[in-house]
Amino acid sequence: MKLSEIKSKLNKLETIAFQLPNGELVPSHFHVTEIGKITKNFIDCGGIVRYEEVVNLQLWNENDYDHRLQPEKLLNIIELSEKTLNIGDLEIEVEYQADTIGKFGLDFDGKNFLLTNKQTDCLAKDKCGIPAEKSKLVLSELNNASTCTPGGGCC
Repeated sequence: MKLSEIKSKLNKLETIAFQLPNGELVPSHFHVTEIGKITKNFIDCGGIVRYEEVVNLQLWNENDYDHRLQPEKLLNIIELSEKTLNIGDLEIEVEYQADTIGKFGLDFDGKNFLLTNKQTDCLAKDKCGIPAEKSKLVLSELNNASTCTPGGGCC
């Protein structure tokens, strides 16, 4: 999800809820402790220099049950961070404390913001000998018109 998308969704919500990949909700008394622009310059295992930028939202909860972040307040925090940090319409990455700091993608199901699992991946599979994944065919779904039949002249 891009920053413009979360802003659009926040404008239509009365409350904010974040749902973890296992279906549990982040406690409703969470705080957004950071919004930042993270820049990553790196080289992959194939020797290609790469550059990525994301907006990072850090969620945190403590025993502060008296405060609930409202959509309008989060929208104000996002807009301040955009202006102050010169953040463009970047993809959002969410940090949330589990056994260690978890990094998640962000989606929306019409009610809750969904923290989605992120996976590592090799960006240079062609350089390190990882074969491209072959497409799988279901034989029963192949077009039967191309099959040979007795007397069909295809053999």
